[in-house]
Amino acid sequence: MALTGVGMVLSLQFQNATLAQYPEAVTEIAILALAYGVFGTFNAGMQFIAQLSNVYARSPAATQRSWLFVLIISFCIMLPLALIAFTEAGAWLIAYIFSIDEAIVTRVTHYLALLCPLIVLNGQRHYFSGLMVQSRLTGWMTIFNFVYLGTVIVALLLGFALGAKPVYVVVGAETVGVILLLGLLLYARYRLYVPPEHHEHEDVTYKELMKFFIPVSTTGVMFALSRPILFAFVARAPDGILAIAALRVAFDFSMVFQQAANQFRHFFITFGFDDIERKKKFLTLITIGLTAIMLVFAVTPLSTLLWVDVVGLPDDLVMIARDASLIMCLMPAIIIYRNFHHGRLMMSRKTGGMAYGSILRVIGIYASAQILFSLDLLNHITATFILILGFVIEAIVARQSSIQVVAKERILNNETP
Repeated sequence: MALTGVGMVLSLQFQNATLAQYPEAVTEIAILALAYGVFGTFNAGMQFIAQLSNVYARSPAATQRSWLFVLIISFCIMLPLALIAFTEAGAWLIAYIFSIDEAIVTRVTHYLALLCPLIVLNGQRHYFSGLMVQSRLTGWMTIFNFVYLGTVIVALLLGFALGAKPVYVVVGAETVGVILLLGLLLYARYRLYVPPEHHEHEDVTYKELMKFFIPVSTTGVMFALSRPILFAFVARAPDGILAIAALRVAFDFSMVFQQAANQFRHFFITFGFDDIERKKKFLTLITIGLTAIMLVFAVTPLSTLLWVDVVGLPDDLVMIARDASLIMCLMPAIIIYRNFHHGRLMMSRKTGGMAYGSILRVIGIYASAQILFSLDLLNHITATFILILGFVIEAIVARQSSIQVVAKERILNNETP
């Protein structure tokens, strides 16, 4: 599962590497950061569909109903993104939020127009991915995701070699990769997938699915909002475009490790919370390992080797990205701690605490950015610490919600704490 998460976000590194080869690389990466920041706000709701199918698609009736729910909700989420991409009001909103000129706004909305279909495609991809995890076919998932990664890389190289515009290269490669991955997942669904022996949720309603989905999707949306909020403030600072490009590079690199840590939500849904002390030790070892790898990258010449010698990023951008990457080494511990409690909340079907925590995270990020900006203290370093602070807030709320849910369950089961 960890390799699956890593495989999906590695494509971001190759997107950055491809754009680094174009003239005005910093501007190209910054435009991509802004476009994917907006797109990610809507696409983030799709990230938890895998958990929904893992939890609910445990009988023929529930599988059919949850699939149809995902299809409908995907189109509903795509609609507002399309309005932003294709209307003058949407263009005005982007210009207002990020304080960017008309030429850059036009390029951002072009990205968004091409990215719209990926909302629906990603909904289906995540749905069938959840079935794969449910059936413990994670080895196949790893293979499929690295086939996806290879396809994206080849498409990026081919598009660049043909001299295509960056928007067509990046979005085209992503779309081709997702379509191929979805085809592989459909093959696995009908050839490899083994449904649970004991049928569950045969009478699940769309209302119940919505009650599960809204809180967890809110968590994803709030996560996706974190970057655009920071970028909106950073864009107003001196050298804002350079800082945004560098923060995208640093945040994308940390996402490789964050996605690995995020798989622990699936881990607990699949394997439960028995033998919890042993599983906590496993979480601790993974946390130490991920943090150590990030530290080695941030404090050694490896960052220069990758970002300058291999990717070809400008030196001034790499200096900023390296500083942010060092601070982001705090992230694995926070994410894994948060996801431990998220797993408990999803197993109990009490996902409201996840939503509250994510909303408070965004509020904390916005308030901190506003304060530091007004004090003229906002830069790439303080912006990164603000992002970390937001996740600390969310982890604390998740912990408190998890403790309350477990306490109530013990009372209902007549157990002593």
